[in-house]
Amino acid sequence: MVFSPILVMLTNTGMKIVKSLQQITPYGGLTFAIEELEKKGVGKLVNTFLPDLPTQACYSWKDIFYSIWSIPLCGGDCIEDLNINLRKYIKCIPFFNVPSADSVLRRMKDLSRPTRRIMSKYSGKEHQFSIHMALNKLNIKLIKMLGGIKSKNIILDYDNTILKTDKADARKTYIKENGYNPGVGIIDDQIVYVENRNGNSDAQTYQERTISRMFKLLKSEGIKVNIFRADSASYVLQVIETVQRFVDRFYIRARNDQSVTNAIVNIQSWEKVVLNNEEVLIGSITYKPFQRARCLRKKKRQLSNYRLVVIKVPRKDGQLNFFTKEAFVYRSIITNDYEISDIEVFKFYNQRGGKEREFDVMKNDFCWGSIPFSNLNENTVFLILTAMARNIYSYLINIFSSGNKLLKSTFRVKKFIFRFIIMPAKWTKRSRQDIFNIYNSIPDI
Repeated sequence: MVFSPILVMLTNTGMKIVKSLQQITPYGGLTFAIEELEKKGVGKLVNTFLPDLPTQACYSWKDIFYSIWSIPLCGGDCIEDLNINLRKYIKCIPFFNVPSADSVLRRMKDLSRPTRRIMSKYSGKEHQFSIHMALNKLNIKLIKMLGGIKSKNIILDYDNTILKTDKADARKTYIKENGYNPGVGIIDDQIVYVENRNGNSDAQTYQERTISRMFKLLKSEGIKVNIFRADSASYVLQVIETVQRFVDRFYIRARNDQSVTNAIVNIQSWEKVVLNNEEVLIGSITYKPFQRARCLRKKKRQLSNYRLVVIKVPRKDGQLNFFTKEAFVYRSIITNDYEISDIEVFKFYNQRGGKEREFDVMKNDFCWGSIPFSNLNENTVFLILTAMARNIYSYLINIFSSGNKLLKSTFRVKKFIFRFIIMPAKWTKRSRQDIFNIYNSIPDI
């Protein structure tokens, strides 16, 4: 390795500056992260799972994926950061070659699948869905390789999030801004499924199909989900029927439709409890929902009974509810669990609030706020690959925090970068050996 001469300069204040063009990287900690992935066989998994590249290709799939995953792990927030801020510093890492941002984008486009277009029978509106089962399957294999899903009683949380964007094909969402509305499945702190949809397709549109695809994929990979949680967008007859085919128990936020309101009126006993430092009244009843949906069906199937758990809180304005004739705000959970108490149902359901925070993590830490392509299906590839980066980070922070007092497993990626990734280092050759020199006083890695 040839180094340029050191230049010594004096500033107007008399301070001496020593300037050197030696090949020193500020992201030395990334070397340990990539080495850990190589030990687990992640690079080999990526190369063998994905289609063969042309023989003249300069970069492997491992090079492409490691480069994408390195962006959020070094504090970047878009693909262009690879060229502008990162490539010249991380290309010294010996485990992979770093392509340009254009090469990465081109290979991601090659991985995209055609968008599915479905016309609604009732509204005549076109819905666009971007489904990529292969990359979702690779993601689950990656999670299993890193030992990500450890729970015996597996809880799957499902939700959708709005990604605001002015991309060419983005359509107006329910918040009156253009964007996409991907559906995401989460187990523990691992994103296990991503299915993109355009902004004009709200979360409940054909959700039962998304749910079915997700469960079938998990089942094919040997993951048996025991419990399902979701918000009121999943309060749809077809969704609940689909969920019951795959799980033992479910907890879904119920909308206050006519059947729910009628059930609330019939609750005879209310108990005063404290929930989230708030005094509320709680009660439950067995009821049969979706009566109107059943009437609209051509094939009339028998509806099931479910448990409805309700809390009611006094309205501050004192306005009466038209149906119940009470001045309360009602929040309801529908479930097929008859064993735990009413308050336990709500406490368990409210734990999904931590999963919803994953969307903030993805948008601010893992580039979901800066999607690169102009087409829905190409952006789906980007969303799944950066979801893999989130899963990898979960593994890395747990591994490295166990032996480094400066790290905690609860850290967001920004702290991890400051305390671990940012580590001045360089590679040198001595006695026919490659030596990794670290210029930092940190605990043992």
